[in-house]
Amino acid sequence: MSVGFLAVSVGIFLGIGAYTFLYAEGLSYLSDDPEVCVNCHIMQPQYDSWQKSSHHAVAVCVDCHLPHDFVGKYIAKADNGWHHSKGFTLQNFHEPIMIKEPNARILQDNCLACHEDLAHDLVVGVNGPADEVRCVHCHVTVGHGDTTGLGGPE
Repeated sequence: MSVGFLAVSVGIFLGIGAYTFLYAEGLSYLSDDPEVCVNCHIMQPQYDSWQKSSHHAVAVCVDCHLPHDFVGKYIAKADNGWHHSKGFTLQNFHEPIMIKEPNARILQDNCLACHEDLAHDLVVGVNGPADEVRCVHCHVTVGHGDTTGLGGPE
């Protein structure tokens, strides 16, 4: 393999990567701005419903959907970014969008972090996390308001 071929191949790879990063507004994903969530048009209903929710004035998307520690937050952002970009690029994601178990765990931990004094004893399972009651079991409308149009029950 010649050096010229390798240089051209690396250049094409970096060029496509840079274009994709700019087109997908890659730097925006390092922020905590809720509008980043609507970079993908499929998240517009979730964003719109969050604006009308009871938590709009006190929490943004990352407060509920990402760990609060620096390392955990960026690991989760990277993991979610990989899965989201792959799913949206290949159009092989579940519709309606559904939270995956690792993210549901983060959501539950964040609910309890903010509301521990009110809820911890109510949700902790007798046998540990395996049989705990998820906060969203009863409070499904808290973060995003009414689930109609979000793939949830009418």
